[in-house]
Amino acid sequence: MKTEPSGLRSHSLVGGTLANDVLHRLREDIISCLLKPGERLRFEPLREIYGVSFSTLREALSRLASEKLVIAEGQRGFVVAPISVADLLDLTNARVLLERECVRLSMLQGGPEWKGLILAAYHRLDRVDATLGDAHRVTSDWDRVHFDFHEMLVGAAGSPILNEMRHALFEKARRYRRLSALVRKSPGVKRAEHRSLMEAVLSEDVAAAQDMVERHIREVAQNVIDNGLELIAA
Repeated sequence: MKTEPSGLRSHSLVGGTLANDVLHRLREDIISCLLKPGERLRFEPLREIYGVSFSTLREALSRLASEKLVIAEGQRGFVVAPISVADLLDLTNARVLLERECVRLSMLQGGPEWKGLILAAYHRLDRVDATLGDAHRVTSDWDRVHFDFHEMLVGAAGSPILNEMRHALFEKARRYRRLSALVRKSPGVKRAEHRSLMEAVLSEDVAAAQDMVERHIREVAQNVIDNGLELIAA
């Protein structure tokens, strides 16, 4: 993938400190597959690209290792965590189990205020979608409102432990979602799915909403398997 890393692009400092800024930029470049799965992360080139000291770079890479985006290899340094069909399917199956349960709990316990928040989150997402047209869904604004929409769908589940587990898997899936967006032949498909998902959750038909959530998650995985893995090797 011949795209310039964020370290070489002008930007405003993210997170208030240089350490937080480089952590954010490295994370985004890994999620965007600008730093390819399996790529060795060599300190000298990275230090020059991101403009930070070796100690700041090591701190950021250690944080990313805790997020499973980077693998620490002892004295050999760090590599970008690989992706695979097996990992994607395992992640997808785990997400389906959690999302189905969290949606069920939210629909049983959520009231009119929760439904209003879902509608508001959906309209924010749809407005961003409309501005992108047929462009790939890879902008930071879209990532933010997409996250908010999916958080709101399960916002009434009432289980901090389930929500923590679900959030961790949602974040882990970001790299696959970004890859899916890059290779999607019909970008409008996901926009229509989000509307159908919103309507299913608000319909009070728990089984239908759970099935829609599952289809939404599994479609991303299938798109990556069918179209995305070749891009990584390019």
